[in-house]
Amino acid sequence: MTQQPVATSDKLDAAVLKVAGVVVLGAIMSILDVTVVSVALPTFQNEFDASYARVAWTMTGYTLALATVIPLSGWAADRFGTKRLYMVALALFTIGSGLCATADSIGELIGYRVLQGLGGGMLMPLGMTIMTKAAGPHRIGRLMAVLGIPMLLGPIGGPILGGWLIDTASWHWIFLINLPIGVVSLLYAQWALPKDRPEPSESFDFLGMLMLSPGLALFLYGVSSLPEAGTMADPAVWLPMLAGAALLVGFVRYSFKPRHPLLDLRLFANRNLTIASVSMFVFIIAFMGAGLLFPSYFLQIRGETALSAGLLMAPQGIGAMVTMPIAGALADRVPVGRTVPFALVLIAAGFFTFTQVDPDTSYWLLRGSLFVMGLGMGGTMMPIMTSALKTLQAQDVARGSTLVNILQQIGGSVGAAVMSVILTNELNGSRPIPGVTDPSGKPVTEAGLAIASQQRPELLQQIPVPPALVERGLDFAADAFATTFWVAFVLVLLTFIPAAFLPRRREPSHLLDGEQGEEPRTPVAIH
Repeated sequence: MTQQPVATSDKLDAAVLKVAGVVVLGAIMSILDVTVVSVALPTFQNEFDASYARVAWTMTGYTLALATVIPLSGWAADRFGTKRLYMVALALFTIGSGLCATADSIGELIGYRVLQGLGGGMLMPLGMTIMTKAAGPHRIGRLMAVLGIPMLLGPIGGPILGGWLIDTASWHWIFLINLPIGVVSLLYAQWALPKDRPEPSESFDFLGMLMLSPGLALFLYGVSSLPEAGTMADPAVWLPMLAGAALLVGFVRYSFKPRHPLLDLRLFANRNLTIASVSMFVFIIAFMGAGLLFPSYFLQIRGETALSAGLLMAPQGIGAMVTMPIAGALADRVPVGRTVPFALVLIAAGFFTFTQVDPDTSYWLLRGSLFVMGLGMGGTMMPIMTSALKTLQAQDVARGSTLVNILQQIGGSVGAAVMSVILTNELNGSRPIPGVTDPSGKPVTEAGLAIASQQRPELLQQIPVPPALVERGLDFAADAFATTFWVAFVLVLLTFIPAAFLPRRREPSHLLDGEQGEEPRTPVAIH
C-alpha cells in the first residue's frame, strides 16, 4: 500500500507543470535582476556622477530588502492567501522595475531598488510553497530541479543580457525588460494558480523586523560614507554606524524572548547549523562582494563593452552549472565535510589570479580562473545549506531555512558594501591632476581620468595630458582592484576554518520525518 504513491510521485503531471511555469517565470525575474545589474554599476557611476561605494547601494539596498521580507512572506501567506500574496509580490517587483527606469538620481534608483527587492524577496519562498502544495513534499527533489533552471542560467545569462541591453539601448532597459515579463506572469498566475483560503497564522515579529533591517541599513550606510568623509570621526560615518550597531545588539538580545521571533537564534544550539551558517556567511561576504567587482574590472580597467564584460563572466556560471548537480547528488551520500573543503580550494585557486591583476592580464588566464571559481561555487553553497538543515527536526526546518536564507542575503549586503568601500577608498588615493577639475569643481585624479577614458576616449582630446600619466593612472586603478581582491581572498581563506568543522561522518537526516505521517515543513529555496 505504501509503495504505490511513491511510484506515481516520480512524475510531475501537467497540472503541476502549469503551476511550476508561474514560479519559474518569477524566479527568472528575481534571479536575473541581481546578475543583470552587476554589469551596470560603472554605467550608474557615469550617469549619476557617483562613487562606486554609492552606486553599490543599488545592490546593497536590494539584498537588504530581500532579507526583510523573507520571514514576512510565510506569515503573510497564511494571513492573506498564497496566490494573492504571490501576485502582489509580482506586481511590486514589476512596478519597482518600471520606476527604476525613471530614476533621475542615484538616491531615487536606490529607493526604487528597495521597492523591487520587497517584491523579489517574496517570489522564491512563496514559489516554493505554491509548488510544494501542488505536488506534495515527496516531490521536492523534482521541484528543485525545475527551479534549478533559472538558478543555473541566471549567473550566465544575466551579465550577458544586461551588457547587451546597455550597449544596444541604454541602462534603462535592464529594468524595462521586466515589465512585459511581469505582466505576462501576473496574467499567467491569475489563470494557473489555484485559489487558496487564508488561515489563522502565528504572530509576526514586527518589532524584530523594525530593529534588524534598519539596524543593518544604518550600519552599512555609515561604512559606505567612509570614503567620502575620509575619517571615522565624521558624524556622517560614526553616527549611523553607532545607531545601527545599537539596533542590531538590541535585536539579538530581544530575539530570545518572543515565541515566534523574526530570526530564531535559538537554532544555533545545533552545532551543524552554526558551523554551516558561519562558513556560508564569511564565504558570501567575500564571493558576492568581489563578484560585483569582476565586471567592473573588465569595463573600467580593460575598456570592454558591457556585453563583452558579460560574456567574459560566463565561464563562472558554466563552471557552477557543471558541479552543482554533482554536488547535489553527493550531498546525500558523502558528508559535506569531505567535499566542501575541496570546492573551497578551487575557489581560492581561481580567486588568487585576481589578486595579481594589472591592465594587461591574460584573458585566457582570467576566464580559466573564473571557470575554476565557478566549479568551486557549484560545490559549496548547496552542500553547506544541506548540512545546515539536514539534522534539524522536521518542525524546525522552515525556521532554519529562513534563518540561513536571511544570513545569505545579509552576507551579500555586507560584501557589496564593504568591498565597494575598500575599492573607492583605494581609488581616492590616486594623485590629482594639477588644474583639472570635474563639472562639480572636484579635482580629477589620474586614476579617475584613466578609468573614464577607457569608456570615453574622447576625454583625452578635451583634457590633453601626457600618455604616461594615463598609463600611470590605469596601473594605479588596477592595483586598487587587486588590493580589494586580496581582502576578499583572505576572507575566502578564513572560510576554511569553520569548514574544517563541517560533518565528516554521515548523520541521520530529519528532513523526511514526514514519512511517519507528519508532513514536513517546506524549506525556503536558497538563491
